[in-house]
Amino acid sequence: MVRYCLALDLKDDADLIAEYEQRHQHVSKEIIDSITSAGINVMDIYRTGNRLFMIIEADDSFSFDKKAAMDAANPNVQEWETLTWKFQQPLPWAKENEKWVLMEKIFSLPQPHQHEPTPAK
Repeated sequence: MVRYCLALDLKDDADLIAEYEQRHQHVSKEIIDSITSAGINVMDIYRTGNRLFMIIEADDSFSFDKKAAMDAANPNVQEWETLTWKFQQPLPWAKENEKWVLMEKIFSLPQPHQHEPTPAK
């Protein structure tokens, strides 16, 4: 299982943000199927202000290129992307035509050390 974290901004408009959240309460089965068929097992989206943070946990078959190709061939996904883009705006550092930006992991809580045997005297 691989974890990816991505960020995207919403337009800074309270009414649009509320509508965006409401639409995510009723995501169609076709969109859910397109996510899971790409090898994504977990997708959570969090919001603070107008910044979105997405956590994806995917199996080893997942790739962003494969997902993009699947999405491009799926009219339901294209319709969803067109709809959601009216609420979204790219991060200032996003590449051209890039919506969600992959985040770089900069910290991970160290795991507790295993107790090593005390050397014999």
